Amino acid sequence: MKTVIVGAVAGGMSAATRLRRLDPTAQIVVFERGEHVSYANCGLPYHVGGVIADRGSLLLHTPDSLRARFDLDVRVRAEVVAVDRARQVVLVREVAGGAEYEERYDRLVLSPGAAPFVPDLPGIERAMTLRSVTDADRFTALLAERQPRTAVVVGGGFIGLETAENLHLRGLAVSLVELDRQVLAPLDPEMVAAVHTELRRHGVALHLGTALTKVLPDAVELADGRLLAADLVVLAIGVRPEVGLARAAGLTIGPRGGIAVDDTMRTSDRHIYAVGDAVEKTDRLSGETALIPLANTANRQGRLVADAIAGRPVHLDGRLGTAIVQIFDLTVAVTGWNEKRLRAAGRTYQAIHTHPASHAGYYPGAEPMSLKLLFDPGNGRILGAQAVGGAGVDKRIDVLATAMRAGLTADELADLELAYAPAFSSAKDPVNMLGYIVDNLLTDAQRTVQWHELDAAVTAGATLIDVRTAAEHAAGHIPGSLNLPLDELRARMDELPAGDLIVYCQVGQRGHTATALLNGLNRRAANLDGGYRTWHAATTDG
Repeated sequence: MKTVIVGAVAGGMSAATRLRRLDPTAQIVVFERGEHVSYANCGLPYHVGGVIADRGSLLLHTPDSLRARFDLDVRVRAEVVAVDRARQVVLVREVAGGAEYEERYDRLVLSPGAAPFVPDLPGIERAMTLRSVTDADRFTALLAERQPRTAVVVGGGFIGLETAENLHLRGLAVSLVELDRQVLAPLDPEMVAAVHTELRRHGVALHLGTALTKVLPDAVELADGRLLAADLVVLAIGVRPEVGLARAAGLTIGPRGGIAVDDTMRTSDRHIYAVGDAVEKTDRLSGETALIPLANTANRQGRLVADAIAGRPVHLDGRLGTAIVQIFDLTVAVTGWNEKRLRAAGRTYQAIHTHPASHAGYYPGAEPMSLKLLFDPGNGRILGAQAVGGAGVDKRIDVLATAMRAGLTADELADLELAYAPAFSSAKDPVNMLGYIVDNLLTDAQRTVQWHELDAAVTAGATLIDVRTAAEHAAGHIPGSLNLPLDELRARMDELPAGDLIVYCQVGQRGHTATALLNGLNRRAANLDGGYRTWHAATTDG
């Protein structure tokens, strides 16, 4: 059997090498229109920034090495421009010279990836994108030859922030432009505040809630009329699935604009499969189609499609969109849905905010983090999680993503037996603590109020009680709150006004104790989830 694969990076090359392991005699031909195959495109921003100095370390294989190790026929600078489904042939055009020829297939795998979105704006041809090794080479050449001093990065997603950081490391004055009121759309507003602070702390100028309208010879113009100096302009507005070849071949394109495939990665043609960023996946929470351009999923699809071609039963489960990014000294990670999306979809949910340390506080080097868990209070299903902080963010989000994949309920997080020693965690790991808090809410009937619900509750007549110390209150407090420290609360109950009470402390733990006490003494009290720290982050950002 002859398998032809279009695209030779994550999904395509995973398919090719897996298929070779399954079938030593199969004929496998891989076409790649670019110059490079099997490279680490996730490392490109760090090569531009000089963090990964050796360009060669990003090139995992070459056509010659793939021929030697796997007996693969890999042809670079060869673009597949058409598919004749009836004859089961592809039309190939050589990038150098334009010569064309046909190649027959028994099975065809499309892995064309996704292309950076480039808006149609005046002067946009001066802007650069960073998606391939060739793009990175252009960057490094421009930085060396022209020595730009200013850069504007358009787009505040993962790639945009990585690019902004690495251009800053190269000594450029960086401005970041984002149409939304925040960077990193997967984060909710109170969680992204720390990211904005970190970017500004390192001198990255944020221009939020505005759009690029024009690229000038040495500047850019924004929708609000401002001009930003820009020796270098980088577009990181997102990517679009490359579906031109599939559409021209008459394959079904899904509602999200990607190639439609079933759970075996087969397209609407039984001889043609598709994998990677060009295809639509299934959202694990909703069952709907989604575009999730992540390397993990592309590689997983590549392996599974090889199994399918070899006749093995396969099934790609729904995806959570788990992702992580480093932003200077901050780590940000997400999995599942955020609160904005849950609210827009009308889903029932409850949120929890905590602010633990990366490991036992008495052991040197503990770093703070903020965690947000979203779950369904009706059945305990975990709907999403966000983590922002220093060390330990990665392993907490990975545990939560694994719990979601395994179908654990939020309260069952308390039962996870996680590795503990003072240098690595606490006896009650931050993930365990999320489970304990859920258990408090579900079984003890404790009530919480979210930061964005506070104003309405106070307007309705609730009194805000700060149970921190007098010194903490003096250092910063929510306006209108009455300070009654937790250790004095029982003795000063007569000072509490009538009516509903909303209790807060710094992060929510003392507030929980105070709320339990007040409710036990027949006062109607609720705890401000995440405490003063969450409220302050949400209401003072920018």
